[in-house]
Amino acid sequence: MSKAEIFNRIRSGLRVQASDDVRRAAVRARLDARAANLIPQRAQLPTAQRLKLFIDMAIESAAELVELQHRSELAGAVESWLADNGIDQLVMASDANLTDLAWSGNGLVREQRPAEVGDAASLTNAFCGIAETGTLMLYSGSDSPTTLNFLPDTHLVVLAASTIVGPYEDAWQKLRQATGGQMPRTVNLITGPSRSADIEQRLQMGAHGPRRLVIFLLHDE
Repeated sequence: MSKAEIFNRIRSGLRVQASDDVRRAAVRARLDARAANLIPQRAQLPTAQRLKLFIDMAIESAAELVELQHRSELAGAVESWLADNGIDQLVMASDANLTDLAWSGNGLVREQRPAEVGDAASLTNAFCGIAETGTLMLYSGSDSPTTLNFLPDTHLVVLAASTIVGPYEDAWQKLRQATGGQMPRTVNLITGPSRSADIEQRLQMGAHGPRRLVIFLLHDE
């Protein structure tokens, strides 16, 4: 049975015409309205409590957290973390607020390019954080290819505390406003490092992406 035949049978069962402009217009109006959903109480929090919830949920999801007061501390913190973990190569997004940092040049090899299989670590910005699940929202662009989020074993992510929202609905609204309604090609929602327990119910880290997720949380930005 072809796809057209399947749809025709569904239409017959619903007793609607193949071309139903009224129903189509109703669906389009509903999509365009973007009516707000019912927001869980746990996501409706004052700023301080929202930040704490994000931190608690991110840690519970096995993400590592490094808290910094200002972006001026970021380069040193990244270099120290990589040195402590025996990593001397870093692929990174080409966002100006990352490339213009005061890197020390202490032997760390930094490259601005899409990630490849075998890369040890990557560094990107997060667009925002979502407190109710400790999730990061990132979107692709010419200065931040999606491969940076998934191919390296370790993903280092910079997140400004001021961008943390409560529910997912607020994150999507924030993205629409930032992009003028023109959605990016790819939006990634990342909660902790990649893992799977599908095989013999044993938890395997790095099953579909990075084994480690490290969030550098900037409080003063």
